[in-house]
Amino acid sequence: MPRHDNDASSDQQHNKPKRSPLWYPEETQPSRRQWLSFLWIALAIVLLFHYLDSSQRQQQVEFTYSEFLTAVEQGHVDSVTLRGQSVEGTFSDAGIEARDLDQADGFESTRPNVESERLLERLEANGVQIDAEPIDPPWWQRVLVGALPWILILGLMFWFWNRMQQRAMSGGGLFNMGKSKARQVSSEESHVRLDDVAGSENAKQEVLEVVEFLREPERFQALGAKIPRGILMMGPPGTGKTLMAKAVAGEADVPFFSISGSEFIEMFVGVGASRVRDLFKQAKEQSPAVIFIDELDSIGRSRGAGMGGGHDEREQTLNQILSEMDGFQADEPVVVLAATNRPDVLDSALLRPGRFDRKVTLENPHREARRDILRVHTRDMPVADDVDFEKLAEITIGFSGADLANLANEAALQAGRNDQKEVDWACFSAARDRLLLGEAKDVGLSDSERHIVAYHESGHALLAYLLPKADPLEKVTVLPRGRALGVTAQVPDEERYNHGEAYLRDRITVMFGGRLAESIVFGEVSSGAENDLEQATQLARRMVARWGMSERIGPVMFAQSQEHVFLGKEMAQSREHSEAMAGLVDEEIQRLLTELETRGRELLESHREDLDTLASALEEQETLEAEAIRDLLGKASAKS
Repeated sequence: MPRHDNDASSDQQHNKPKRSPLWYPEETQPSRRQWLSFLWIALAIVLLFHYLDSSQRQQQVEFTYSEFLTAVEQGHVDSVTLRGQSVEGTFSDAGIEARDLDQADGFESTRPNVESERLLERLEANGVQIDAEPIDPPWWQRVLVGALPWILILGLMFWFWNRMQQRAMSGGGLFNMGKSKARQVSSEESHVRLDDVAGSENAKQEVLEVVEFLREPERFQALGAKIPRGILMMGPPGTGKTLMAKAVAGEADVPFFSISGSEFIEMFVGVGASRVRDLFKQAKEQSPAVIFIDELDSIGRSRGAGMGGGHDEREQTLNQILSEMDGFQADEPVVVLAATNRPDVLDSALLRPGRFDRKVTLENPHREARRDILRVHTRDMPVADDVDFEKLAEITIGFSGADLANLANEAALQAGRNDQKEVDWACFSAARDRLLLGEAKDVGLSDSERHIVAYHESGHALLAYLLPKADPLEKVTVLPRGRALGVTAQVPDEERYNHGEAYLRDRITVMFGGRLAESIVFGEVSSGAENDLEQATQLARRMVARWGMSERIGPVMFAQSQEHVFLGKEMAQSREHSEAMAGLVDEEIQRLLTELETRGRELLESHREDLDTLASALEEQETLEAEAIRDLLGKASAKS
């Protein structure tokens, strides 16, 4: 859907449960009994350290400081140890006999702060051996320092043990690394049916035949038919490939295994191949069955691709898939469904008959399909009577199925913001503009900038109105949207799958309209036409070098190689024509663009009054619909 942006200032699902603090899923949380066992073990370690510490302490007799001094004076003290304010000592033989302290190993006392040098003099005078040691921390501190490392080690071991249990229960773990991560989906779990997949009737017919074969294999086998090995669904993103697979899971009353291609790959070589073997083993055991591999290109790219070798993990996984799909027996009704939006990079061995026998291409939906898709996505919405799905399908050309689903959701959100009870046409129109033109921005333009933007967009709109092959106008706005300061939107009146030369020339001329209007009115051009010039140059190069729309070049295609080294293609971007021919192509592109620009300038200069009228109305009303533009230009033509 063509649109022209003035980008002069372009540089300007479900709530997830909270995780446990220890990262355990709720069903695998350690039980209360396990935590109590861990706490009892920790307490036993603490008590053991306390017992060992107390058992090593000598039996001491408590002395007051006066008693201690008396014992020193009487010669009953043999040695003392000073630890801060604490005094510990041992008795002499005479002291033990005099005090009957056979069971005591020593004594302890506490000296006052003021006692220092006098105590040392007394001890030396009485021949007492003096020793000094630093202050020991309390016993609980010693126990904590000694036991804490062991508690942490035990706690880590306990956590690791529970994590291993958790991974074992969920199919993970070191010994289950090679097991398949595919999710088995039953028809009851999948709420999507083929009736929910609007459009793509050919693709639905293809997969429906496979579903019928899985349900009644005897009917087809009696006719000598063999079940297809694989069905490859190809198409742009958002066209419903994964949705189609979900519908098959819902329709087929057989085991359905779903997995993404990236889930086969691990950092260890051979794990992906092991998971492929395990997946196909499970499917064969429960056959008839369906295997769905999403994003097949993540593991199915051409072997020997790019700069690397051929023995990496991805290629080993692909080799195993090829082997497994060839290894099916006639009595093993197992079908492989796969989806990709890059069929050009897949290995040729993967695409041959006998592996993927059928290739189903899903394209963006046509008008009737868009109408049906919109009805599917709005059947649970309170839609107002003024909503015309036929008209909505007409103005959404180029939308994919995912785009249409997003359109319906945005319309419902718009109705919620407006506090409406129903989703009306205005909500769908606003949602469509939001998706196609970008979100409206609150950008304050000066009067001079607004004046330039109004003439820029009026130039696009006037040429689109005057040129016979150009796409019809839908609306013009000078309200900033997305990265553009203004937008001119055109909507084709029919689906186009092939473009004629006249249509392409008019399209390029419309792209020059904004730049030409600025040049005619203001005598200079601005940077707002950057995007227009880029699109016009690209389209002109295709016309000249690819589509043979130049008399001087002739019916020959001169295009650079589109292969990429990292996709396993050519190492360099080769060019299959001479430098002289490349220069001639560039000259023809420049000639074509200059010719069309001159044509557009002549049209705008001859309709200068219409340009001024349209710019004034646009500057005043900010947005003009197609009918208003036709009325303005029709009245201006009648006056002239």
